[in-house]
Amino acid sequence: MNANTRKRGGLLATMFIVMRKEWRDFFRDRRTFFLSLLVAPLLYPVIFLGIGKLSEMRAETQLEKNLDVPVVGMEHAPNLVKYLASYGIDARPAPADIEARIRAQQEDIALAIDADFAADWYAGRPAKVDIITDTTRRNTDVMVARVNKVLESYGAGVGAMRLLVRGINPGIATPLHVGTRDMATAEAKNSQFMAVLLPMILTIFAFIGGAHLAMDTTAGERERQSLEPLLATPVPRTALVGGKMLAAAVLGMASMLLILVSFKLSATLASGMAKQMDVSFLAMGKLLLTLLPLVLIGTALITALAAGAKSMKEAQSHIMWLMMLPMLPAYGLMAYPLKDTALWQYAVPFLSQNQMIQKITRGEIASAGQWGVYLASSLALAALLWALAVWRYKQEKLAISG
Repeated sequence: MNANTRKRGGLLATMFIVMRKEWRDFFRDRRTFFLSLLVAPLLYPVIFLGIGKLSEMRAETQLEKNLDVPVVGMEHAPNLVKYLASYGIDARPAPADIEARIRAQQEDIALAIDADFAADWYAGRPAKVDIITDTTRRNTDVMVARVNKVLESYGAGVGAMRLLVRGINPGIATPLHVGTRDMATAEAKNSQFMAVLLPMILTIFAFIGGAHLAMDTTAGERERQSLEPLLATPVPRTALVGGKMLAAAVLGMASMLLILVSFKLSATLASGMAKQMDVSFLAMGKLLLTLLPLVLIGTALITALAAGAKSMKEAQSHIMWLMMLPMLPAYGLMAYPLKDTALWQYAVPFLSQNQMIQKITRGEIASAGQWGVYLASSLALAALLWALAVWRYKQEKLAISG
C-alpha cells in the first residue's frame, strides 16, 4: 500500500469519525432529531391525501350534484329551463342585484335570458343567453364549463331539428368532424394533478432536508464556541468539513428515503387518480437516484453559507430564499412550458430535477444521455459547492467566535 492510498484511507476514516461524532451530538437532542427526520415524511401524506380528497369533493360538488343556478328572465325560455333541469341544473329566479352578488362571491354563477329570447327563437334568429360569472375565481370554472356544455348541446340539438324539418341533412352544417387521438400514457394522465406540486415538494425537501444539522454543526458550534477547539486539532480541514457535510447529507438522504416510502404508501391508500400513479419500486428507485444529488448540493451550499454566519439565527435567515430556489422552475414552467427533450435542461439545477421527476411519475423512460447529463452536471455542482465549503472552513476567521 503506497503513501497516497494510506493518506486517502486515513482521510476517509477521519471523515467517518467526525460524522459519527456529529450524529451522536445531534441524537442527544431527541426532539430536534425526530422533528428533522420525520416531519417531512409525516407531512407529505397529509398534503397528498388532502389534495386528493379536496379534488374528489370538488368533483362531487360541481360535477355530480345538482347545481342551483339563479336565472334572470327564466319565464322567457321555459323549455330551456326544463332542459337544464334534466341535466341536473336547477333554475330559480335571480335576485335583482345578481351581478353585485357574483362580484361579492355570494353566488358562483347565474344565467341571463334576453327579454327578446322568444321572439328571436320563433323568428329563427340566435336567441341570447348570458352566463354571468367572475372568470378570475377558479372555484367556478368547473360549473361554468358544465353549464356552457349543456347550453351548447341544447343549441346544437335544436339547430339539427330545424334543418330536419326543412328536409336538410344536419350533417351539411358540419363539414368537419374533428377527433383527438390522445397519445398520453395512463400514468401521465393519472399524475396530471401532481405534475407541478410533486416535483416542487420533493425538490424542496431534498434540498433542505439536512439543513438543520448542516447549520448546527457549523454556525451552531461557532455560537456555542465549541468549533474553535475542533479547528485547533491536527485533523485536516478537508476531513473535518467532509465529515460534517456527510452527517448532514446522511440525514437528508434518510429523510428523503422516508418521504418516498410515505409517497408510495400515500398513493396506495389514496383513491381516484392518485391511486393509479406509478409508484412501483422501480419508479421509487429512480426518484431516489434523481434526488440524491440534490441532497448533496443542498448540504454543501448550506454548509458554505453557515460557515459565514456567526450564529444559528443568522444561518437560519437563509432558509427563506433557499426554499424559493426549487420553486422557481415550477413557476416558470407554468408560465412558459418547455418540451423535456432538450439536453441542456438536464444541466440546469432544479429545472433538471423537475423534468426528471415528471418523466418518472408519467411512466416515461429518460434516455441514457439525459441521465448522463443530469448526473454529471448535478454531481459536478455538488463537488464545486463542497470545495467552496472546504475553502470557507480553511479561513482563519471561522475560528473567531462573536
